[in-house]
Amino acid sequence: MADYARDFGGFSRDLGASFERYGFAVVADHGLDTDLIGAAVDDAKAFFALPEAVKRRYHRPGTGGARGLTPFGIEAAKDAQAADLKEFWHTGRELPEGHSYTATMPPNLWPDEIPTFRAHVEGMYGALDALGRKLLRAIARHLGLADDWFDDKVQLGNSVLRLLHYPPVPADAPGVRAGAHEDINVITLLLGAEEAGLQLKEKDGSWLDISPPPGALVVNIGDMLQRLTNHVLPSTTHRVVNPAPERRGFARYSTPFFLHFNPDFLIETLPSTITPDTPDRYADRAITADDYLAERLREIRLL
Repeated sequence: MADYARDFGGFSRDLGASFERYGFAVVADHGLDTDLIGAAVDDAKAFFALPEAVKRRYHRPGTGGARGLTPFGIEAAKDAQAADLKEFWHTGRELPEGHSYTATMPPNLWPDEIPTFRAHVEGMYGALDALGRKLLRAIARHLGLADDWFDDKVQLGNSVLRLLHYPPVPADAPGVRAGAHEDINVITLLLGAEEAGLQLKEKDGSWLDISPPPGALVVNIGDMLQRLTNHVLPSTTHRVVNPAPERRGFARYSTPFFLHFNPDFLIETLPSTITPDTPDRYADRAITADDYLAERLREIRLL
């Protein structure tokens, strides 16, 4: 992001062009505190190494995996036969006491067994949330909107930081680490994609390996933003395939931050993206971000 301050217009054009072509972009020089990120990831590894019975204390069935642990073998890609080979922890936004969004955004859970977990994970959440808002300013510029167009629409967004653990994969595993899917949210900011496995689906149906430089951020468009922009910015199908035989004995960790709109934001197609050649795909089908999230969580077996 070295060009963000020096040439914001150029940065916005390059970022937007990558999103329009791939739905993905790789962002280097993002300025995130690598020590903080490393500490949060170490705490996540310590949590996932706990006995299963201990980890299960932090699972809340019926909440859509909104907070705490979603155990191994629950989430699945839409229409997939087998569940994904992963477990994960969700941390969300801390709201002021009595806020109207608390019905949708419950309090966070914190594992007592890892004393530093809360400080490190909250710090990582805040850093990614702030960086996501900066990237949305560049997206707004690319779309011809005011730079601050997204600011009040994500200020209290139902965003979640996912700490992902893909255990070693046995040779007879029935599924893959993450089946082909699209993200639900506005944009996703992903750290930890250096380990091979992440692939995006090209327009011709082939799969392209995503191999970012160490420490770089992978950013992709989610379905909410695709819907808002009438598919000008596509939410590209992606997956995490199982490792090569020599890497099957190694776990994989990554930390996607799913940036969401405020729960009551009404997702309506931007008028500027509707043309005679590209009519509104969602005419008369406006939906709140919260209703859309619930609809999609049911599809992937979390609700």
